[in-house]
Amino acid sequence: MNFLKNRTVLGIACIVLSLLICFAITPLFNAGISQKTTIVRVTGDIRTGDQITKAMVKTVEVGSYNLPDNVVKGPDDAIGKYATAALTAGDYIISTKLTDTPAAENAYLYNLTGEKQAISITIRNFSHGLSGKLISGDIVSVIAPDFKKQGTTVIPPELKYVEVIAVTASSGYDTDTGQPEDNEKQLPSTVTLLVSPEQSKILAELEADGKLHLSLVFRGSKENSAKFIMVQDQTLETLHPAVTEKSAEEKTEASGNAGLPLNEGGE
Repeated sequence: MNFLKNRTVLGIACIVLSLLICFAITPLFNAGISQKTTIVRVTGDIRTGDQITKAMVKTVEVGSYNLPDNVVKGPDDAIGKYATAALTAGDYIISTKLTDTPAAENAYLYNLTGEKQAISITIRNFSHGLSGKLISGDIVSVIAPDFKKQGTTVIPPELKYVEVIAVTASSGYDTDTGQPEDNEKQLPSTVTLLVSPEQSKILAELEADGKLHLSLVFRGSKENSAKFIMVQDQTLETLHPAVTEKSAEEKTEASGNAGLPLNEGGE
């Protein structure tokens, strides 16, 4: 206690402490604040689900003090990935806002193998698309009123069992993925179906005529849905054998040429 009451000692201690702060701690603090690092910054608005392209981002040098540990610092760590949250111009990107896989509303388009195609048809009337109740994975039949101007309503045998892969509102958002920005359910505007080339031609004709209805056949497990599609594929093989054989030959040829040099059939 006597030592603490000694004003001379206290004064010297305060002077030493202030010198330590001025010439040691403060310079280190300032150096930390002034240290620079390169990060990736957004150049324009990016919506949830958008794929990041080179034109959407740029690298800038900023102070590294107080930056999140997971901030993206290299363009290669962002370009080609998909945004899981909306970003605006000037934002820096953190890794948790990126994903390697496309958003749920676009994932089905990246699963196409070349054997089948995705085609959208317009729902011109609320009742034509099962009153907005369709979801991806449903098996539907396509009903064609006045089919080929013959005055009869039929289900074309090529379109008895067709898989729904998306139901989309006029905003462009799929109605069954939870992507709309508001909480109000949006009414479907189009339905996207997974079909063969022959099926897509018939659907295009029906779309041009503006007359078609969708009826729900099955909703359930993928295994049981596949059984319906298998029956439909067998029907297509019976109705269009030449097309089916040609597709099989092209697939075999492509597989056989995949490993050949260009001058041996891979050109």
